[in-house]
Amino acid sequence: MSPSIQPIRGMNDVLPAEIGAWQHLDHVVRGLLAVYGYDEVRVPIVEHTELYRRGIGEFTDIVEKEMYTFTDSGGDSLTLRPEATAGVVRAVISNGLLRGARLKLWTQGPMFRHERPQKGRYRQFHQYSVEAVGFPGPDVDIELIALSARLWRALGIGRVRLEINSLGTTEARARYREVLVGYLQAHEAVLDADSRRRLGGNPLRVLDSKNPAMQALIAGAPVLTEHLDAESATHFAQVRAGLDALGIGYTVNPRLVRGLDYYSRTVFEWVTDALGSQDAVCSGGRYDGLVPQLGGEPTPAVGFALGVERVVALLAQGAAVPAAPAPAVYLIAAGEAAQRAAPRMAEALRDALPGRGVIQNLGGGNIGTQFRRADRSGALFAVVLGEAELERGVAAVKPLRSEGGQSECPLEELPARVAAFVQES
Repeated sequence: MSPSIQPIRGMNDVLPAEIGAWQHLDHVVRGLLAVYGYDEVRVPIVEHTELYRRGIGEFTDIVEKEMYTFTDSGGDSLTLRPEATAGVVRAVISNGLLRGARLKLWTQGPMFRHERPQKGRYRQFHQYSVEAVGFPGPDVDIELIALSARLWRALGIGRVRLEINSLGTTEARARYREVLVGYLQAHEAVLDADSRRRLGGNPLRVLDSKNPAMQALIAGAPVLTEHLDAESATHFAQVRAGLDALGIGYTVNPRLVRGLDYYSRTVFEWVTDALGSQDAVCSGGRYDGLVPQLGGEPTPAVGFALGVERVVALLAQGAAVPAAPAPAVYLIAAGEAAQRAAPRMAEALRDALPGRGVIQNLGGGNIGTQFRRADRSGALFAVVLGEAELERGVAAVKPLRSEGGQSECPLEELPARVAAFVQES
């Protein structure tokens, strides 16, 4: 026997016992996005590597260390998408949707980053990405945060809190960058190796360091919100006022900078203390400069990404996940003639019970074995076709989850009769 092939480290199977929470999350998210007027788009999993170099930033950890990049047979450098925003913006531009655009879009699916796998951080992970393109004011920032707050309520998740910040315009951030670099260079002896590397390319990411030895230095660093341009400061004040008016609690975290270069002005994260070190479950912000970076006309935009695996982990800690409805019928067939008749009867029952499970016994088995399978299936009723019943033109119907004896029904009336039984149960 050949050795079994294991999954790639950090890329996980989702098994039937786990899929219910994923489906529940998908149902809630889809419904909520429809209520807010967001339309689904689907973008490729593979894009030209240049899209992420130009969009995310050359000196980000994602581009420098984490992307799955390869050269195809035509010599093109391609990358498995590490996030979805750049792909959605590329789709808007390349499909001619940008001119005068006021677009509210969302997408979902797997993303890929070559990270060190740990709980809540995987090499293949799944996200919902929600994007609003063409809206310049703080009202859309407020709406997106309100949407995400409503999502937690709809899911019954309570252990999350909101952190917000403003990164200002590109120009304001460049001025702050000079101040921050001067401060960090004055304390270069304290910087760890990763922070020294970031100092030359993306010094704001030094503020993201989780190294305990760096925290005192970071706490003393200049604060970005004290270097905002006037327009960004006004925008941020209006966002805070809007959240206050909606009763959405938040903390202003001046060290929240996000790990992608395309962010500007409002940034936010929903974080939790329930998942260990991987505390961010929903992250986003404004990216007004990304569209022109990718070849489009200057266009304001804002969005967020929701981490599916992390939200599912929160659901597992006590939020109510509706159980899948039990199958309505398990069809038992005893004898060769009954087994030949069973597929046609199963299809007739499915026609009469749209959306409800009708399970046909497969693989034979004596009547006792089939009844045990029926019981394990969770079905409400067993329908029994036997040789004697077929000769008389009837089938037996037996309740499996309630009191009541077995009854017989003419075959031509069976689908309607069983549908009535199921509706009454």
